[in-house]
Amino acid sequence: MARRTGRVTATDVAKEAGVSQTTVSYVLNDAPNQKISEQTRSRVLDAVAKLGYKPSAAARALRLGRSDLVLMFLPDVPVGGTLTALVELLGDELERHGLNLVTRRERHSPLESLWRELMPAAVMTVFDISAADAANMRAAGIHVVGAGMSPTADPGVLTIPQHLIGAMQVERLAATRHSRIGYAAPGDTRLQEFLALRLDGARAACAELGLEPPVVLEVPLDISAAAAAAEQWHAAVPSVTGVCAYNDETAFALLAGMRRVGLAAPDDLAVIGVDNDKLAPFAMPPLTTIDNNLDVLVGRAARMIVNGVTGRSLPTPPQVTPLSLVVRESA
Repeated sequence: MARRTGRVTATDVAKEAGVSQTTVSYVLNDAPNQKISEQTRSRVLDAVAKLGYKPSAAARALRLGRSDLVLMFLPDVPVGGTLTALVELLGDELERHGLNLVTRRERHSPLESLWRELMPAAVMTVFDISAADAANMRAAGIHVVGAGMSPTADPGVLTIPQHLIGAMQVERLAATRHSRIGYAAPGDTRLQEFLALRLDGARAACAELGLEPPVVLEVPLDISAAAAAAEQWHAAVPSVTGVCAYNDETAFALLAGMRRVGLAAPDDLAVIGVDNDKLAPFAMPPLTTIDNNLDVLVGRAARMIVNGVTGRSLPTPPQVTPLSLVVRESA
């Protein structure tokens, strides 16, 4: 058989599968209200795989009357494991619905210049945006989904309750008889907005439980600095016996610093993190943490995006993302 040259087209796929080009289009676009037998669908997909057919994004946009791009606008914060996992999971989920995720950072360009350049079908932001920005995008026909940090009545915003994270950490430590609590703040100033909300939640929980406000110390990703913070908490009068870490990375640094100065968790300082990082079970000791359940967040965000872009009637997700406590030896 002669080697095929040039770009493979939908017509080539139709000939290979022995079906019409319209049938190929129905199969590839998972067209609703079209009854395609499983046998025919398999023939088309086999032909696609055999020929290495890759649909043209431009042609698809023209055919659908919309772009298949979803712009995820990320805040200017360190790209750690949680943010990376969020992008990967959401990209995979949207791909199942024929949508392609692209990401941009806040520091590189203002939001308006980015969406006007790309004209995506939808924009998802991982921080609070102004009402004017949201209105301008919607006026341009762009579906807007937000993942905000504070409660809101906006049905297009999925809330990730940062204040509740801090409260849950304090409640866990208090439940295990820790009455003097510390808070390990991150060293990166770009995290201040997230930190302020989590710390507010921790302070509110302390007040509700009749405890003194948490003793806040900065714990950068540096073993010597983390060791100094651990010693300061341990030497305080009365001594701090439990510490809420801003996230799991901060908790890992604190645990390493404690080992350097001969302190152990949970006997000298109990430690609780946030994120349920994949390395949390392998910390010394294994880290108790708050899981933000990224899979649930991604599933809900994807449904909100797909509903808005395609008009499909998918279940409307609750706005607030559930959090769960994962108990291990550190607290």
